[in-house]
Amino acid sequence: MAAPIAPNPSKNENHLILRQEVLGSRRLSNYFWATVSLLGGIGFFLSSLSSYLKINLLPFSDPTQLVFIPQGIAMGFYGLVGLLLGLYLWLIILWDVGGGYNEFNKETQTFTVFRSGFPGKNRRIELTYPLEDIQAIRVEIKEGLNPRRVLYLRIKGKGEIPLTPVGQPIPLSELENQGAEFARFLGVPLEGL
Repeated sequence: MAAPIAPNPSKNENHLILRQEVLGSRRLSNYFWATVSLLGGIGFFLSSLSSYLKINLLPFSDPTQLVFIPQGIAMGFYGLVGLLLGLYLWLIILWDVGGGYNEFNKETQTFTVFRSGFPGKNRRIELTYPLEDIQAIRVEIKEGLNPRRVLYLRIKGKGEIPLTPVGQPIPLSELENQGAEFARFLGVPLEGL
């Protein structure tokens, strides 16, 4: 997967707003897998249809030689699953599920987390908290088979809110720099390093 966070949080000219764009499902890897799944699903489905109709619908092979039961039905099942998976991936890319921003605003004294979700009642997920409720920025680093590198914002009475999206772990130096920049901007401690 591609890098989950924009390299540097952006600041406006008067240094009162710190905004971090968060990359959602519009990653290069999602475009790749959506295309592969869709094309593979179409190929398997056309193979199944060719074995049933005994008409070659594929220019690069001859699936008319397949026996429809059980080979053609199995190809049709795989094709349908591939088509549905490809369609699902293209829809989440279109909707940019998980994309959004984190914004620290000293003018309004608020912190806002915004993410796009699936269509429906909860399409827009927006959480706003007063800056004075922010207690600390916490860094969680877990190495091994399933590594995790996450920045959390600890809020008084609300627990912790992750600032980094799910995906490929970001480089350790970038994580430390972002955590230090957020802590410095907010005037709160940086924990976990």
